[in-house]
Amino acid sequence: MSKGLQIAPLGVTLGEPAGIGAEITAKAWTDRKAKALPPFFLIGAESVFDAHGLSIPIKKISHPAEALDVYYDALPVFDLPLKQAISPGHPQGHSAAMVIGAIDQAVEWALDGAISAIVTNPLQKSVLYDAGFKDPGHTEYLARLAGHDPQHSVMMLAVPELRVVPLSVHVPLKDVPSKITTERLIHVLTIMHKALQNQFGIPAPRIAVAGLNPHAGEAGALGREEIEIISPVLDHLRAEGMTLIGPLAADTLFHEDARKAYDAVLCMYHDQALIPLKTLDFHHGVNVTLGLPFIRTSPDHGTALDIAGKNTARPDSLIAAIELAARLAHSSRSGGPS
Repeated sequence: MSKGLQIAPLGVTLGEPAGIGAEITAKAWTDRKAKALPPFFLIGAESVFDAHGLSIPIKKISHPAEALDVYYDALPVFDLPLKQAISPGHPQGHSAAMVIGAIDQAVEWALDGAISAIVTNPLQKSVLYDAGFKDPGHTEYLARLAGHDPQHSVMMLAVPELRVVPLSVHVPLKDVPSKITTERLIHVLTIMHKALQNQFGIPAPRIAVAGLNPHAGEAGALGREEIEIISPVLDHLRAEGMTLIGPLAADTLFHEDARKAYDAVLCMYHDQALIPLKTLDFHHGVNVTLGLPFIRTSPDHGTALDIAGKNTARPDSLIAAIELAARLAHSSRSGGPS
């Protein structure tokens, strides 16, 4: 996306300061010209760059608008100082206030239009839990800040070749069937449909729906969830105008020819969605939260504490998250394709 098309910069939160967030943000900024990345700035502690041995030009800013003038010469940083120094690879509880404060500030700016989207670096949730953080993770906290029910947030994972949404996320396999309900299916499919239209710029989205059981239940011989729950919901939503394909056998849903028939897939559980996506493109996966009143993307990996401070982290997923956030922001404003 060219410089002229970007209405407001992207806000990138630091995430866990002892992790690789600062390193991959610095590398993304270094690649800004080669990748034609839109203006973005970091929300977090400026001191972490020195702590990680990262030497790039940095310019502190006091408001997102200043990032547009700074970005091409230095990484703009809205500084939220840490109370104590950090050590790469070793998370400490004192950093929790800064980490949470960065998210709070990003949401405030996203809601008032000062930034066009939020891109979040990974959190170390154990540190936040010890500091009293009540939500299961980033997605639920963002939803609550936006005034939404955290249980109604929808996670999409995207690479250029595939977009997937898991109906159930971090639950044991034995509990997955209980999560497949009429209400949940209607909610998630409705959010997917609206997001594909409004953010991805697809006027008439085609959504494929995977079955839960092998061969999508094989007409009830291998399970009845497809017959008793999934198919009736799909019929109901088709009558309301959605283009829904399925329920389909998951083992034939993700090959190259099959992917030409849909724009996104609703899967029934975590690995059913993430295994094909990560097999297709392990390094460029992006986590997109659907259903929020702002755009939020994130790299599809964790804090990588084992390599923090070693300058070996790949910025590919963060760069992909920045690129996708910019496309979604532009598509949302223009009504055009992403």
